[in-house]
Amino acid sequence: MSILVIGEKPSVSRELAKVLGANTKKNGCLEGNGYVVSWCFGHLVGLQFPDEYSENWAAKWSFAQLPMIPEEWKFKISESSKDQFKILKQLMNDRNITEIICATDADREGECIFRYVYNLVKCQKPVKRLWISSLEESAIRDGFYKLKSSSAYDNLYQAGFCRAKADWLVGMNGSRLFSVRYNAHLNTGRVQTPTLAMIVKRDVDIANFIKQKYFTIDLDMDFKAVGTRIDDENTADRLVSSCNGKTVTVTDVKKEVRSISAPKLFDLTSLQREANKKFGYTAQQTLDYMQSLYEKKLVTYPRTDSQYLSDDMEQTAYALIPAISEHFGFGSVAEPNLRAVINNRKVTGHHAIIPTESGVKCDISALAAGEQNILKLVALRLLCASASAYQYGAVKVTLSCENTDFTASGKTVLESGWKELDGKIGEAEKSDEKSLPDLERGMTFTAKAVKSEHFTSPPKSFTEDICCERGIRNHP
Repeated sequence: MSILVIGEKPSVSRELAKVLGANTKKNGCLEGNGYVVSWCFGHLVGLQFPDEYSENWAAKWSFAQLPMIPEEWKFKISESSKDQFKILKQLMNDRNITEIICATDADREGECIFRYVYNLVKCQKPVKRLWISSLEESAIRDGFYKLKSSSAYDNLYQAGFCRAKADWLVGMNGSRLFSVRYNAHLNTGRVQTPTLAMIVKRDVDIANFIKQKYFTIDLDMDFKAVGTRIDDENTADRLVSSCNGKTVTVTDVKKEVRSISAPKLFDLTSLQREANKKFGYTAQQTLDYMQSLYEKKLVTYPRTDSQYLSDDMEQTAYALIPAISEHFGFGSVAEPNLRAVINNRKVTGHHAIIPTESGVKCDISALAAGEQNILKLVALRLLCASASAYQYGAVKVTLSCENTDFTASGKTVLESGWKELDGKIGEAEKSDEKSLPDLERGMTFTAKAVKSEHFTSPPKSFTEDICCERGIRNHP
């Protein structure tokens, strides 16, 4: 008698098989030590197309067919994966298999991939769920030790199935509706259509943008003070003439100490944004690099929406910090503190992305350039998250000249904190703010007035960073 373990793809299933001792190769599976380990190739099973439901829906597209809402959702086997489906069906129905372990990716898509196959086969055997965030041997062993009943993930499956049905209803009906209306083959989708609309609107706004000239008057002293926007050039010239060489008086000084806390750890979306800003990677490139690093056991599970760690990860994370400092040469954190990112309630499926123990010991030069950058980024973020806050003194000064107000701002770094580490990789964030001399109300200066010419700017084109910020994610 054996237990059947089903992974999402061969590479991950082979790692599971090594830990389980299933080392004998068979057709489409590995066997040994009381286990049979097999795999899917992603979505072996998916929803049928409308023309596979009925003759009416298979006829020439027309408004009369709409809306198409299946009374019962039907599934079909992917043409390219039929052979592997037959293997899984045979294994699931094998009388020597007493139990099945779902070991597909621990997210809603992984849950759907397994259950679609399980349901289509009409299998009735008991199922347990493997839920892991790392492919390191210790994590896999711990996961198999903590298997849960498949019923604990019923809602996760329903969420994934609901998304699939929404995609079908919007995509299939919308595509036929607009194709018939405009007599052209037009594809619509729940995500792609609103995203495309945003991009097109932004491109139109940029193409139709008419720049407007405006002016500012700057007072050049030991420091620079700036006036408000002036649209009329004659008004700007008159202000220059009246202020040039005249007395400028400090009328108000506001000082405060500001603090920016250390950043949270990465979830997939925040990592994609940061990788786009630092390296120009697309969201898909970042996901691909992360998936490769995950399968090499160098980082934890990539498709997470949490920026926090659970309580049981605390000691593991603290142990990684000195190893990161030593291995990557980023510098050290004197008194690391991760309490701000330890929160069980904010970890529903997977915790935030961090490097594994193998990741902070690996030969990084052996990795592809993109993988190197992403691994360093993930490691550096754990270091930054444990560092102290960035503190600075902010000063805003209001000055008056010829009954017109001007302002000057300055910043003095009090404690670099996590920002001292943040610039260690990729492009560092630039700041134009400079420190100001020690100014007090009532102080006076003689100003040199200068007119500056400016033009309004068009809206910025959408980038991967902006799309991720607006919630257009690259994972389901």
